[in-house]
Amino acid sequence: MKKFKKLLIANRGEIAIRITRACREMGIQSVAVFSDADRDSLHVFLSDEAYNIGPAPSKESYLNITKIIEVAKKAGVDAIHPGYGFLSENPLFVKAVEAEGITFIGPTISNIESMGDKLAAKALMKKAQVPIVPGSDGPIETLEEAQKIINKIGLPVIIKASAGGGGKGMRVVRKEQELESAFRACRSEGTNYFGDGTVYIEKFVTDPKHIEIQIFGDKHGNVVHLFERECSVQRRHQKIIEESPSPSLTPEIRIKMGEAAIRAAKLINYVGAGTLEFIFDNQTKEFFFMEMNTRLQVEHPITELTTGVDLVREQLMVAMGHPLSITQDQVKQKGHAIEVRVCAEDPITFKPSPGQIRACSHPQGPFVRVDSYIYPGYEVPIYYDPMMAKIITWGENRSEAILRMERSLTEFILTGVKSNIALHKTILSHPQFLDGTYTTQFIERNFQVEEPEIFKIMDDKVFLIAAAITAYQDRKSKDVRQLNLVSHWKKIGRKLMMRI
Repeated sequence: MKKFKKLLIANRGEIAIRITRACREMGIQSVAVFSDADRDSLHVFLSDEAYNIGPAPSKESYLNITKIIEVAKKAGVDAIHPGYGFLSENPLFVKAVEAEGITFIGPTISNIESMGDKLAAKALMKKAQVPIVPGSDGPIETLEEAQKIINKIGLPVIIKASAGGGGKGMRVVRKEQELESAFRACRSEGTNYFGDGTVYIEKFVTDPKHIEIQIFGDKHGNVVHLFERECSVQRRHQKIIEESPSPSLTPEIRIKMGEAAIRAAKLINYVGAGTLEFIFDNQTKEFFFMEMNTRLQVEHPITELTTGVDLVREQLMVAMGHPLSITQDQVKQKGHAIEVRVCAEDPITFKPSPGQIRACSHPQGPFVRVDSYIYPGYEVPIYYDPMMAKIITWGENRSEAILRMERSLTEFILTGVKSNIALHKTILSHPQFLDGTYTTQFIERNFQVEEPEIFKIMDDKVFLIAAAITAYQDRKSKDVRQLNLVSHWKKIGRKLMMRI
């Protein structure tokens, strides 16, 4: 079996910190990379070594395969963990890593390629006898073809870019008059964002739930599932709250969904952590394959808290050649876990709100976990995803997990940038969330965030006074910092940060 001595984390923020912590517990040295905008990010300070990989834009830093490989060779690493996003599902990156004799922490190139194209993935799922949404069997090239499909399966439908993701390259068509503009928009977004304008059509489930199954495979042919996560609280096709187990699944459906996920993973000889995402019709109780993510998910902590399995450690062990540490009959769900994503954004318009963190104090207490990279004085950059932290709570039951999350959100002190904390508080108290009947249309159709009353009664004088106080405190802090000729990080004995 291999034994990793040093590992490079090709990512940033809270996931880079999460992986660094797993490395430290396993006696593996961690190597961070950072862009110019992330020079003062917490993941840089917590690593054993750190290297600058370029300007702030992702394409010049975190998506720069050549630069990352160059740093990996210079640092002498045994392995590279991609985290999620960026290069985590890029087969060209995997090939470049393996060409240098470095281990890629993740699935095989074949796994990534077979699931990266949604049309190819649907064909494989059909072969694995996994239910798929009615729609086109292949790419749609013309409006005439699209019209024929609609005549066959009826409206509404959803047009999707084959290489799409993250809400890009998707349009719902409810009226025939919308078909032409939606078709052109999806092809355009597919080309602009993913370099592939191929699109296909599926029947649109009007009020669906989004439920996913965590699976794990090793290099010895073993595959297990670690039950489901419900991710139906979304805005603009992006998740903001997840929970496990789902309040909507019966024990029978949970078993069927898990078995379908394992069949799919075994068909492609899947290695490592992966997630099969399903559309679930809460009325008919049917589920349909949507896509597979061949990487670790943002919401993986709720699976860790309900199963007791350290997914990042398991990734590293499987990459070293070890068999899975658990068998299917050993995987049990215990209690309930909820995760909320705290983002630097306006809670009403959802527009990003970058800027400097003034005050920051994370919630604590029993069964509360916070994955975050922010601290007082940190500048949230505009170049990346606005997520600043994830709060994860666990309870013996769903009600306890919700109450613990409400308490945690109340404890979270965060000023200097706008955040969606107030949005989360409102969602958690909403009747549809409390009874578990919410769907992916929940925020879009049934939800409205009100401006806090305090902002309605304050006049301009209050804000001017607050601004003056903040300016005074900033100047005072600056004067104090100028007296400190030795860096705080050097004072606590941290290794000198390496830059190239």
